[in-house]
Amino acid sequence: MDRSFTADVICENGLIKEVGENLEVPAGAKVVDCEGKYVMPGGIDPHTHLDMPFMGDVTCDDYFTGHCAALAGGTTCHVDFALPIEHDLEAGLAVWKEKGKKAAMDYCFHMAVTGWNDKVHKDMARLTAEEGINSYKFFMAYKGALMVDDEELAAGMKRCKEIGAIPMVHAENGDLVELGQNRMFEMGITGPEGHNLSRPPELEAEATNRAIMMAQFLNVPLYVVHVMSKMALEEVARARERGVRVVGEPLCTGLAKDQSEVWNEDFDQAAMHVMSPPIRSLAHDGEALANALSRGVLECVGSDHAVFNRKQKRNGIGDFRTIPNGVNGIEERMHLTWEKCVNTGKMNVTEFVRATSAAAARIFNIYPQKGYIGVGSDADICVLNPNAIKKITVEGHHSAMDTNAYDGWEIKGKVETTVSQGNVVWDDDKLTVVKGAGRYVKCAPGGPMFEGIERMPVDSAPGSQAAATRIV
Repeated sequence: MDRSFTADVICENGLIKEVGENLEVPAGAKVVDCEGKYVMPGGIDPHTHLDMPFMGDVTCDDYFTGHCAALAGGTTCHVDFALPIEHDLEAGLAVWKEKGKKAAMDYCFHMAVTGWNDKVHKDMARLTAEEGINSYKFFMAYKGALMVDDEELAAGMKRCKEIGAIPMVHAENGDLVELGQNRMFEMGITGPEGHNLSRPPELEAEATNRAIMMAQFLNVPLYVVHVMSKMALEEVARARERGVRVVGEPLCTGLAKDQSEVWNEDFDQAAMHVMSPPIRSLAHDGEALANALSRGVLECVGSDHAVFNRKQKRNGIGDFRTIPNGVNGIEERMHLTWEKCVNTGKMNVTEFVRATSAAAARIFNIYPQKGYIGVGSDADICVLNPNAIKKITVEGHHSAMDTNAYDGWEIKGKVETTVSQGNVVWDDDKLTVVKGAGRYVKCAPGGPMFEGIERMPVDSAPGSQAAATRIV
């Protein structure tokens, strides 16, 4: 992230052992020739939903198929959202730990908070201090399912400040979304386009501003997931100008896709692009998001990989409100960001590393273990050939999906080799991964997001000030 230079990299026992020019190759080492290519930290996807129950179904990719896709795309670590079971964080974490046993690469957890009570208040402290969860997501949308009200959101933000965890928000006004959905149905609009029409950018911007103002009042950092509109981006930018510590996360989908997709007469094609917040105008919003990401106004790019196949999406025929939300991206994120930001001249290679890897590592306090090529860092590396062509196809991708929103795309710039835990797992268009080889990475509380912010004492979490990042 800090500089670009010519060097050899030697990996041993899962770590980077040496970085320098003309290093002697250890006996028996596998050599990857990277001449004319960029050797970068493996990607870190800060926003995924693997094996997640949602809207009456479960996402197609689990911790193995999702990891195969990620590694083929140069991503070597991700932060997945664990959901509570009937608002119980401990119960939810236990379920997600079980899902993680299939993992083929390293992963971390965010935890969602879907309601508020004394047990949630207490469990947050233990999960942060002992389980390595330093980020909690609050949904301002999905009324009647995941949504919290302002009182619950404020209580959660206050608790995050006490324990040194980052509050995250899905920023849409859930009450007005419901009003918009009902209005569309009254007008006879029931197809996928109704999804976009019912949740315009004003609802995203209002909720983004409301969450920022609450965080500013409570003096706690804030992470706004999937910033999809220029209006919401402007709320983040204005807050940062005021000195508010807020991170805005665009998605590769928001950088690359246009809202016209949901008006496709082919239901499968339209439904494949239904997600929340919706895809906006590529020329207006997508361009603004790419510019902001390139300048660092938005810091790191996620995928929000939450995939459902044709059969699952077809459950929403005749009622857009029941189309499972989600678009693919865990395999495509690095390439799409390269295409929309580097190939366009908006950012250079070091800025690309910041946006796809290093910034997420810093925010979630796992840097320089992750997101950095230096002695002692994890040997998670991707090698990108700027002159090779990446072809995206349904037949050639590694997700369990039977569709791909980018089918047929060709991008100049291709991840040709991926190294995970010091092992070459993607090379010459071939995967060599091991189910169960992935490790859960604990994210320590505090970190750069909390520098200079006075935290209140924690009443029920002895040891919550521990700062060591651990892999277990």
